[in-house]
Amino acid sequence: MQDYRRLADKLTARGVDIEDVKARLKRQEIETPSWGYADSGTRFGVFPQPGAAVTIQEKLQDAAQVHQHTGIAPLVATHVLWDLTDDLDGLAEYAASLGVRIGSTNPNTFQDREYHYGSITNRDPQVREKAVQHMLDSVAMGQQLHSDVLSLWFADGSDYPGQGDIRQRKHWMEECLATVYKAMPDSMRMLVEYKPFEPGLYHTDIADWGMSYLLCRKLGERALPLVDFGHHLPGTNIEHIVATLLDEKMLGGFHFNNRKYADDDVMVGSVNPYEFFLVYDQLVAEEMNPRGNPRVDYMVDQSFNTKKKIPGMIQTIVMIQQTYAKALCVDRNALAQAQGNDDTVAAEQCLLDAFQTDVEPLLRQVREEMGASPEPLKAYVESCHQSSLEQQRGIRAGAGGLGQ
Repeated sequence: MQDYRRLADKLTARGVDIEDVKARLKRQEIETPSWGYADSGTRFGVFPQPGAAVTIQEKLQDAAQVHQHTGIAPLVATHVLWDLTDDLDGLAEYAASLGVRIGSTNPNTFQDREYHYGSITNRDPQVREKAVQHMLDSVAMGQQLHSDVLSLWFADGSDYPGQGDIRQRKHWMEECLATVYKAMPDSMRMLVEYKPFEPGLYHTDIADWGMSYLLCRKLGERALPLVDFGHHLPGTNIEHIVATLLDEKMLGGFHFNNRKYADDDVMVGSVNPYEFFLVYDQLVAEEMNPRGNPRVDYMVDQSFNTKKKIPGMIQTIVMIQQTYAKALCVDRNALAQAQGNDDTVAAEQCLLDAFQTDVEPLLRQVREEMGASPEPLKAYVESCHQSSLEQQRGIRAGAGGLGQ
């Protein structure tokens, strides 16, 4: 408590409203992915872990552990082909009984053999029809599970120049997604992810934020770009993209992860935590904007291979919470004054002071007031739940998605 008091006094002197910061931290909600609790792998194969979840019920149980300890991870993304069957009755209620709820619905238009040359940009109209029908089925499943987000990523692209007509593929994509968009209820949003390469080595059909932006503008106001941290080329100024989309009121959400070279999907903030902070600085600046706060969905998209599933996810959620807290500690008045005076050193120092702030006393206080673990990762490890889970489940087939 003494450490918290000292920090609160320090932040108050900086012009930060500590009670407002605490209230915002308590409202934070992060979605974890069901596939993050199952076996995953690399391009070379799936590497099973003892205790990894197999069924959607087990994935919800594991997500509930993360939420129990952190207090800010109540949502669980579902992947239609890996999680959901025709037997959906009671699944939302089961999630609620665990203290979590179903988040985004994620169709799969990249795994079937028919999609080798694309799904919604495939030359074969029957393949395009199959992909559209799968997305329509996903919309219906989402409604049944009280999900209000359809999260889309496409592997469509080509490997060689001349392989496909890029403009024709663009038209097919727009037509297919327009069909899905029209079928969504008014309460559902469509989030469209982008990726510069892989698996298409020459081009991907939605290669960057601008292409996603243009596509969403054509579809309607409930279609918005989704920013995946790993889906950017080295050197990309992600916070600039985020600021632009926020200003245009076109930022739908995030897939939190990180990359060193390409789409590594390692833990968010693990490689360049200052970059992650600068993104959150833009988000907090928008939160503070009196014009109103657009909805932004915060979702994790990570599959741990060398980390245990639940402790790795807790570590991720804590990193997100820490980064948000640091961004809330920026002295916005001093920053605006420094910018107005073209004082580059003072302006940058405002951000560095916040980034270098030890926010752990604040977070421990917030967690205690929320009824969560003051030190989530430590509490989980000491609970011995992981060893019990591994003994109970062991290593089993069928827990993974890609590579199975």
